[in-house]
Amino acid sequence: MTRRFDYFIVLADMRTGSNLLELQLNTLDGVTCHGEAFNPYFVGLPKLDSVLGFTLEDRERDPMALIDAIRNAPGEMNGFRFFSDHDARALPPALDDPRCAKIILMRNPLDSYISWKIALETKQWRLVNIKQRREAQITFDAEEFAEQLDQRQAFQQTVLKHLQTTGQTPFYIDYNDLTDLDVLNGLAAWLGVSARLKELNQHLKRQNPAPALSKVTNPDDMELALSQRDRFKLHHIPSYEPHRGPAVSRYVGAAQTSLMYLPVRGGPEAEVVQWIADLDGVSQADLITGRNQKQTRQWMQDHPGHLKFTVLRHPLARAHAVFCDRILHTGPGAYVSIRNMLSRRYKVPLPAKGDLSNYTRDQHSEAFAAFLGMLRSILAGQTPIRVDGEWCGQAQTLEGMAGFTMPDLILREDEMETALPDLAYKVGHTAPPTPNRAKPDAPFALDQIYDAQLEALAKEAYQRDYTIFGFGDWKPL
Repeated sequence: MTRRFDYFIVLADMRTGSNLLELQLNTLDGVTCHGEAFNPYFVGLPKLDSVLGFTLEDRERDPMALIDAIRNAPGEMNGFRFFSDHDARALPPALDDPRCAKIILMRNPLDSYISWKIALETKQWRLVNIKQRREAQITFDAEEFAEQLDQRQAFQQTVLKHLQTTGQTPFYIDYNDLTDLDVLNGLAAWLGVSARLKELNQHLKRQNPAPALSKVTNPDDMELALSQRDRFKLHHIPSYEPHRGPAVSRYVGAAQTSLMYLPVRGGPEAEVVQWIADLDGVSQADLITGRNQKQTRQWMQDHPGHLKFTVLRHPLARAHAVFCDRILHTGPGAYVSIRNMLSRRYKVPLPAKGDLSNYTRDQHSEAFAAFLGMLRSILAGQTPIRVDGEWCGQAQTLEGMAGFTMPDLILREDEMETALPDLAYKVGHTAPPTPNRAKPDAPFALDQIYDAQLEALAKEAYQRDYTIFGFGDWKPL
């Protein structure tokens, strides 16, 4: 019978019971767990000088060579433990390899935190003889606990996402399962090894079996802090928008100045691009754009001290501009297919065939309000209409950019007149031009129809952008 796995990785963290799991695995004939093989401060175990002939220095030079050595070590199955703060270079190769078995060890994070604090206090990290157990109470630090929890959850989410996208299934085991013989033998069966445990290895003992509240000096503070954590994410703002790429080809570099504009579509793109051209006294044709990632990265390397920036538009103003430019009419640049679907299937009251000759302000207000209501459904993935770059969340656009680079400065449109010249001063200009304001939308400007209902509809559609970027109610520029 062909084995599914060549080696294993135990994905855990400090004080989750990984030592105990390693002990039980090593009790299985032919199975060896080589400790924390990628701990930044030692290799394998604190008192070991090497693992499979690899010293700390050897591993630092070539972490993949140690993984290969573990994979090919004598015995039926070899592996290692890996924590969130271990050498990050070792994680992607193991996660990518379907021949590497992923064992995910979990424990109540509060128990892990308290156990860690007690170990720091007593200097006792492992317990073999119960008579030597050292007891201590610790002071619960809410900020420290939150930081540790965030780090571990981020690690778990990274692992989970990687396994999902590569179609792999891990073996989940809880701290409390480490004394369950049936579960441990189930793990052995899943690994594909022939050995089974006849009894538990009792060499290591649980160090702090008492209830959590009895282990801290400030139980009331701990309970209050934990009650304030949003465990069920009641205040989480969900995003169902598809992931966006960095759209590097749309970046605009100045012809001479070390500035690069990272556009957020639907914003004042035309005005910013013209300002960049005016800054160096050139035409827009002379600007550096349409480049791939390699070429853009080369530009960055060739312009030390460069600054990258983007400009955000108020979500309501952005949605209105896109509505006027892409949806209302049927001429050049219009999204005619989407317009037809909005009109026919979703009954957005748009003028027939884009005829605006008798189109009134009240009709415009009604049509735009209906479009805003549809945007909420479009962004939530509830319609077949694409999440276009001109109306996707601006936060989503910046998250896509982060896959390649990050802007040094995030401006708002109402700051452009002063912030862009200030930016030019920083890169050596002495008399930079003032950028133009965007022309009012047509056939009606937003201030001609603005009311609280439109603002509320925009907030429903773009709650993340309002929250993350701190937008208040819209005001004319």
